[in-house]
Amino acid sequence: MISDLDLLRQFARENSQDAFTEIVRRHVNLVYSAALRQVRSPQLAEDISQFVFADLARDAGKLSNAAGGPPVLTAWLYSVARRTAIDVIRKESRRQLREQIAVEMNDMNATANDWTQIEPLLDDAMAALDETDRSAILLRYFENKSLREVGEALGASEDAAQKRVSRAVERLREFFSKRNVTIGAGGLTVLISANAVQSAPLGLAATISAVAVLAGTAAHTSTAIAAAKIIAMTTLQKTIFGATLAVVAGTGIFEAHQAAQLRGQNQRLQQQLSPLTSQIQQLEREHDDATNQLAGLLAENSRLKSNQNMAELLKLRGEVSVLQRQLESQNAKIGQQSGTKLPVETTTRLGGLVSKDRLVNVGFQTPESAFQTYLSAMFSGQFDQVVAAMPSELQPQVNTQESRKQFEDQQARPEMRSQRDNFQGMQILAKKAVSDDKVDLQTIIFENDKSPDISIEHMVKNGDEWKYAGSASYDQRSWNQATNVEAVSPFANQ
Repeated sequence: MISDLDLLRQFARENSQDAFTEIVRRHVNLVYSAALRQVRSPQLAEDISQFVFADLARDAGKLSNAAGGPPVLTAWLYSVARRTAIDVIRKESRRQLREQIAVEMNDMNATANDWTQIEPLLDDAMAALDETDRSAILLRYFENKSLREVGEALGASEDAAQKRVSRAVERLREFFSKRNVTIGAGGLTVLISANAVQSAPLGLAATISAVAVLAGTAAHTSTAIAAAKIIAMTTLQKTIFGATLAVVAGTGIFEAHQAAQLRGQNQRLQQQLSPLTSQIQQLEREHDDATNQLAGLLAENSRLKSNQNMAELLKLRGEVSVLQRQLESQNAKIGQQSGTKLPVETTTRLGGLVSKDRLVNVGFQTPESAFQTYLSAMFSGQFDQVVAAMPSELQPQVNTQESRKQFEDQQARPEMRSQRDNFQGMQILAKKAVSDDKVDLQTIIFENDKSPDISIEHMVKNGDEWKYAGSASYDQRSWNQATNVEAVSPFANQ
């Protein structure tokens, strides 16, 4: 059996899809399982597996271990899978935190109308709870006790008290929800804490204490003595009674003043809350706009991928061919009239369609022309030209008698002849500058009776010339995330 490193070298040297497919078949279960253990999501694990093998395809010719020698491919794939999974987990955690903050802000944005709906039902909802849950709610939100104090009162730990309070809040929320009062758990607790317990009049506590003391004293005195004292009220008792009335009247005035101050504080709090409410509404509008834009983009993407769009694509290709022939005819006429032979442009340009009859050697001055030269050499069976189109560091490995024999055998195969016969044209859809001496081209190949094939071609610069360094499957997500993509075709983002 061929070793992993031999398969990887074959892929890097010959761009052999069969070799790379065998590597994926051998190791995809390992990579997927390593990712799944980290992210606990099958969908995310699939995405991570694609990223890992995409990295392997991109760096196939540059892999090495810590000592600079050839790596153990299994260990390399495992390490990359784990590192990629950790990056994905961090991104997901940050996204979930942002969503949680937004939800809590919405829950806490409870208005006076919410309390108006909840207040008549609150005591019935509390009565529906069992004694322990009711005690937990009363201690936590009516008296604003800490979870540690709630746990001590209930004879439980702080964690147990937190779970008890959370379950009780959820039962309250369900009680209100059944009565068409919908509110989140966070908003419900805020409303209860802020409104369930109101300040009693300041004089009420003193009055109740005095009455209770008098009642306790009277309980220990005979009925006859109490009756005699009531009938024969002394001047001192009358004085005390009058003073009590004066205290009550003064307390009422103080309470009115206190209520006015509380109303002022409430108005100031509402004024402070108003800007936050406006910001939340603005965020909600922006969210709605983003959702609408996403829906429009998805609909446009579906339209472009439909059969009708394929027919339009073929129609456009035909129109481009007609325009090219017209341009050649006009150039020929101008040349005859002026006595000068005008050159016919055959160099590949970004976004230009190169038909089968125009696929020729155009040099290596640009990444686009270098890729056309390589493709022309492959389809015409020119081994020396194929070697010349590759980077200088790969040429000694490729330019061997064995490689020449394999190339000639490949050219003689029926599937290669079929591919040459069915080839209709090639178009470069977009270009991404990876660095000053590395460029990725997004290309599309048109063949008879087959859907167009989109792939990514890697080009590197050797001196003043560009060379072909291999290809990779098209990964829409990673390509669209790049910020340095030059796209000039409407089909570049399909």
